[in-house]
Amino acid sequence: MTQCTASTASKRLPGFARTLSIALCAATCLAGVAVPGASALAQQAMDMPPGQMGGMPSALVPAALSSAQVVRATLPNGLRVVIVPDRLAPVVTTEINYLVGSAETPKGFPGTAHALEHMMFRGSAGLDKDQLASVGARLGGSYNADTTEDVTQYFYTAQSRDLPVLLKIEALRMTGLTLSEADWQKERGAIEQEVSRDLSSPAYLYLEQLQAILFAGTPYEHDALGTRPSFERTKAADLRAFYRKWYAPNNAVLVIAGDVNPVSTLELVEDTFGGIPRRALPARTPVAPVPPPAKTLSFATDYPVGFATLAFPMPGSSARDFAVADILSDVLSSQRGALYQLVPQGRALFAGFEYAPKQLAGFGLALAAFPKGGDAKRTMADMRAVLEKIRHDGVPADLVEAAKRREIAQLQFAANSVSGLAELWSNALAFQKLESPGDMVAAYQAVTPEAVNALAATLLDPAHAVSAVLTPESSGQPVAGKGFGGAESFGATPDKPVPLPAWAEKDLTRLDKPEPTAQPTVSTLPNGLKLIVWPSHVSHTIQLTGQVRQTPALEEPQGQEGVSDVTEALFAYGTTQHDRLAFQKALDDIPAWESAGSGFSLRVLTPDFEKGIALLAENELHPAFPASDFEIVRAQTAQAQAGELASPGHLFTQAIKVAILPPKDPALREATPQSIMHVTRDDVLHYYAHAWRPDLTTIVVTGDVTPEKARAVVEHAFGGWQAEGPKPELNLPTVPLSKASRAHVPDKSSVQDEVVLAETLGLTAANPDHFALQLGNEVLGGGLFSSRLYRDLRVKTGYVYTVGSDFEWGRTRGTYTVNYGADPDKVGKARAAVLHDVGAMVAAPPTDAELSLAKASLLRRIPLQRASLDHIASQYLYLASLDLPLDNADRAAQAYYSATGADIQAAFRQWIRPDDLSTIVKGPAPTW
Repeated sequence: MTQCTASTASKRLPGFARTLSIALCAATCLAGVAVPGASALAQQAMDMPPGQMGGMPSALVPAALSSAQVVRATLPNGLRVVIVPDRLAPVVTTEINYLVGSAETPKGFPGTAHALEHMMFRGSAGLDKDQLASVGARLGGSYNADTTEDVTQYFYTAQSRDLPVLLKIEALRMTGLTLSEADWQKERGAIEQEVSRDLSSPAYLYLEQLQAILFAGTPYEHDALGTRPSFERTKAADLRAFYRKWYAPNNAVLVIAGDVNPVSTLELVEDTFGGIPRRALPARTPVAPVPPPAKTLSFATDYPVGFATLAFPMPGSSARDFAVADILSDVLSSQRGALYQLVPQGRALFAGFEYAPKQLAGFGLALAAFPKGGDAKRTMADMRAVLEKIRHDGVPADLVEAAKRREIAQLQFAANSVSGLAELWSNALAFQKLESPGDMVAAYQAVTPEAVNALAATLLDPAHAVSAVLTPESSGQPVAGKGFGGAESFGATPDKPVPLPAWAEKDLTRLDKPEPTAQPTVSTLPNGLKLIVWPSHVSHTIQLTGQVRQTPALEEPQGQEGVSDVTEALFAYGTTQHDRLAFQKALDDIPAWESAGSGFSLRVLTPDFEKGIALLAENELHPAFPASDFEIVRAQTAQAQAGELASPGHLFTQAIKVAILPPKDPALREATPQSIMHVTRDDVLHYYAHAWRPDLTTIVVTGDVTPEKARAVVEHAFGGWQAEGPKPELNLPTVPLSKASRAHVPDKSSVQDEVVLAETLGLTAANPDHFALQLGNEVLGGGLFSSRLYRDLRVKTGYVYTVGSDFEWGRTRGTYTVNYGADPDKVGKARAAVLHDVGAMVAAPPTDAELSLAKASLLRRIPLQRASLDHIASQYLYLASLDLPLDNADRAAQAYYSATGADIQAAFRQWIRPDDLSTIVKGPAPTW
């Protein structure tokens, strides 16, 4: 259940470099990546006069991040509580942070904290594991946990009215965890599958070795994941001993964020947790790493491109100089910086910098991408030269000031997500030892260019750099097999209702009739552009998300496959008014966060809305597509595609398409290095003129703005955009129903198999039956912990770590998939269980208990989808892309509320075909 949660400390990487950055996020989250902070600087901030922080007005601190705007208390038993109001939606997130992680595990058992995190979902006194799964499903929200070296976090998001249930769950788990040996034996199988999954990631293997080198001889030497041999030696008694040592109210911080009354909420917390006794806590192990001598590593990967990396020891998130280090990392990753300059020079496919701070130490990672078969030594030398020059000469002062402005302005967006706000407060209090996230304003304001340069001179020392080259390696073509169908015998236990505990039954068994959701303001500009506006005044920020509807598989001329990729990449190279660097500076000066292309976005503070929109429109409507950069971008795109075509990940995706689509289907078209190199700049200009049209564009504006203001500003910026010629055909042809087949894509770097079962469907989301299918899928695999697939493949057998099923809808076609990860010898067993469970949905209606659970889950989930402005915008864009009504969620709610078990069975019997599911496997040769 360890998962990666995005944070502002993880800088976004564009394009194919996300391949590594996602893996870096997964691995560094285990290592305790936290939002920036510094305990020493927090004290400085608290000592300043009210209303003044670092010479800047306190208005720079958003209300949602200010100590003055929250209710906080420490209960007599030592539990620290912070309650943060946020009226974005009738939603609440609870996040309980236990101040212990893998750094305090027994020697030789690095995964003890992680194993205990898993067992927290296996039941406690007054709430067994089946009841917990049922309660979680009925809440309709998201609930999970993560383990780091320093902190273990448990978080729930649900409707505000369900807060008493959330708190009761955490109180029971804090004091009466079951921790039976039988439960541990079952959960151990699942956690070992998680280890196999991470060991199949080249980035994880790299970061695991990197951490062992950088933090040798300290508790950070081993990450929080753990090892299979140590789990084999672990007993439930070992977990119980760790639990009793560290899981105490006086070693926890509880953050509650959302639409709640802070005063009555604090009273509820006191009633729920107040009777839990405090405990004496053991002494903590100190962490004081010594910078290691330079070392070189090398790894083979299944990535489409290679990476040269340089890692340096850096401060932890509670260090006095953390804010300086964070600004340094921002400067090093800036697209105006010297490191990124390697990209437009044609010397790297991507270049950037990642900062991964743990609480007491951290590391920085410079990385540059090179094409498969490219010169890794040259890439490494170029990156070293840039960093050495920065070490000696320093960085531009204006980049330091731009980074400070951006970090401070970015805090203003905190209230735009309820769960994100809870995470930000949790990281500030638990990881950074701050009084509030807003204390970072003073810390950032205090940073000077001189301090940044001094730290760069110290940290970017090649004598302590760990260098590594991650080289892409082909793993072979898919191996096809004969089709097959039918399920092997799988003995499932009979379904039975799970009685809820008395304290949850009253609130969670009630199924309320859905109330309609307030709808956005929708208008269409004279040029055909659709504008959707959803005002929300929880922060002084405005967000814009847009898309130009496109289908490159139908729009790219024959022989020009890849022209869309080249076109998209060139948007980053300036406009007809500003070159690349001048445009980025204009964004930094506001500051604003902007991206352009077929999907485009803008985030800006309310007073700068017009400035931000003007720059976005300039980039979207007047891209320069400079001839001087075209040759480099085209070559880089072709080089990246050469590696992509040979990568196991791409071959896996393509094998899934081949399994379910007819030959010569447009979706099977692929760009090649040759087709990309045949693209000319004129081809790009023609493709842009053809594919970018206002009458195919939807813009969603959310945040601190009125519909009238949004329309006026958007129309001023985009109203002059005119379409030329008839609309292109963008709807893919319908496809026949697929038949069963199987394929295996070898992947030498994986020790675990990734498995997808897939088939095409005879309906789309325009068919009302898809609501019944979605409701049935909640029973089958969409309901996660309460679903049949999760129960049968993970809880009962330990075959897998994760399993799920889902529908993918298009305007003209739909697909159904089941996916899981398993050891090779468990692939066939897990597949048999899947086919049994899918067949059972076709053969018989779900039980009344399952139907009630699925309805409660989906109906309660609908309001939760509006607890983030990003989610609101994404939802509207998705509906617009499918030409579905914007009140589709209300229609779904009515359908779910009225559906019967017979309706679900009828839909599954008509549309789902267990015998036609194709099976595609990536990884080692499976046992089918």
